[in-house]
Amino acid sequence: MEYLWLIYALLSALFASLVAIFGKIGLQGVDTNTATAIRAIVMAIFLIGLILIQGKLKDVKPILLNSTALTYIILSGIVGALSWLFYFIALKSAKVSQIVPIDRLSVVFALLLAFFILGEHISLKAGIGAALVVVGGILIALG
Repeated sequence: MEYLWLIYALLSALFASLVAIFGKIGLQGVDTNTATAIRAIVMAIFLIGLILIQGKLKDVKPILLNSTALTYIILSGIVGALSWLFYFIALKSAKVSQIVPIDRLSVVFALLLAFFILGEHISLKAGIGAALVVVGGILIALG
């Protein structure tokens, strides 16, 4: 299963696209911050149910006891919530076809942050791909 990661990444992309569609429909006439909070509650309930079904509730304690892991997971949650808040605000005020390509510039931001913070190497191919993502995102959003 050498390419299992690719299947998971494609499923992630598919479900992310549905977030935009369902979010756009669901935001009609409602407050974006409240909608984002409800979305977060639904996600929490879903994910708690998943770890209960998988019998992984015991895996919570080691995370809570690992201060480094817990700190970065909390930070990830905060920036994730900020991302959702801004995403929903943007979705409410513009077309999905404009918002999603700009949101996907997160690929480029992640690549750059991984380089500067994690010391990951950016190959020439990856650099060219990132430049194409920027150009493509802008062209799609303006198109």
